[in-house]
Amino acid sequence: MSDQCCESMAFHLTWHCDLHEDPFDCPGALVEFIPKFQEYGLIVHDGGTSVIGIAFCPWCGSRLPDSQRDRWFEELDRRGIEPGGDDVPAEFEDDRWLQA
Repeated sequence: MSDQCCESMAFHLTWHCDLHEDPFDCPGALVEFIPKFQEYGLIVHDGGTSVIGIAFCPWCGSRLPDSQRDRWFEELDRRGIEPGGDDVPAEFEDDRWLQA
């Protein structure tokens, strides 16, 4: 098992469909994990890329990690970096910034 809360969560986060390259296009893809924010969400299959944030695993009920979204924006602001700009360091595109 991975570092996920249960085998079901690990399975759904690594779901791969032979028909759909993008998980938002695949009705079998159920959950999305955003590493830079440490957020989990249920995929909304409405043609877009929306997710509904979740705080507990839908399969085992475990509490999921707290979102780091506010901390991410605060850290960029502290460094004087515009979140949507071209100068966002690569480590802020995944969870590496949390290890620093």
